[in-house]
Amino acid sequence: MGLPIALAFAKKLSVIGFDINEERLDLMNQGIDPSKELDASAFENTDIIFTSSLDALKEAAFYIVAVPTPVDDKNIPDLRFIIKASETVGHVISTGDYVVFESTVYPGCTEEDCLPVIEKVSGLSNGIDFKSGYSPERINPGDKIHTLNNITKIVSGCDPVALEQIAKVYELVVDAGVFRASSIKVAEAAKIVENTQRDLNIAFMNELSVIFDKLNINTFEVLEAAGTKWNFLKFQPGLVGGHCTGVDPYYLAYKASRLDYKAQLILSARHINDAMAKYVAEKIVKHIIKSGTNVGQAKVLVKGATFKEDVSDIRNSKVAEIVKALQEFSVLVDVEDPYATSEELKKSITSN
Repeated sequence: MGLPIALAFAKKLSVIGFDINEERLDLMNQGIDPSKELDASAFENTDIIFTSSLDALKEAAFYIVAVPTPVDDKNIPDLRFIIKASETVGHVISTGDYVVFESTVYPGCTEEDCLPVIEKVSGLSNGIDFKSGYSPERINPGDKIHTLNNITKIVSGCDPVALEQIAKVYELVVDAGVFRASSIKVAEAAKIVENTQRDLNIAFMNELSVIFDKLNINTFEVLEAAGTKWNFLKFQPGLVGGHCTGVDPYYLAYKASRLDYKAQLILSARHINDAMAKYVAEKIVKHIIKSGTNVGQAKVLVKGATFKEDVSDIRNSKVAEIVKALQEFSVLVDVEDPYATSEELKKSITSN
């Protein structure tokens, strides 16, 4: 998520692209996007260096943190990457500098978990020696229409001065303009609500698809009919994976639990969506049995393995769960995807 914003700024300013993965750095220095989202032209006419050097990073005055914020195997927020990034910023930040977080987190994380780390490592005080803010990324992988420059950017700051300065910086690269949130927590919450809302709506569609299947009704015909009403929300059933929609709701639910509140609707939606891979696999097996084929001799070809169409990312892909579930029934499964690499695909399927 950090590369598109780095390249956008690099067409206007001098940018340092920092990463600890030397293999990724090597590719980017050759004008190659490791995620296969951007073509070579995105790197043209840019003033940017890609490095893992802290000394080089010290030359910056405006730091943007865009690292993964996953969950662990118990669906608890895993803040290791963003805390480590905060430590890195703490080692290089100077008086008068700015730091803006873009990673999706629960409300309060920036101010309660990240900024104290920067203060501790640097010895500087937030709001006094340096300024901070939060501006959630809105990059939609695989989407060539809704891009960085034409999606309104939410910005926030630790104080009014920081808010205005951060807004002006992002206005350099976002043609759609910026929305100034009243606080960092509001900006954090706005981002996490975007994906949680989508998760809830898809969960509703998935539950409907299970009910209609039992009624022997075609779900898509039902949705087509219902969609003729002007205010019907046109969501469809499907697998919810990836590193956003299938993860972010757990961050909000976790924060709610820390406040002694169980996010029942949010967690119910997560349960429904997480169960769909197994449901699909079981439906396939039932179809095989119904056809009279020996399950142990059946062959299934899965077309597509990434978490969504037209991307190379297989993180948290529910397709892998379908494959593993089918293999548990001794079904012979082949997987084909023009975007995913065989090595990553095999790793995702064989992992526990």
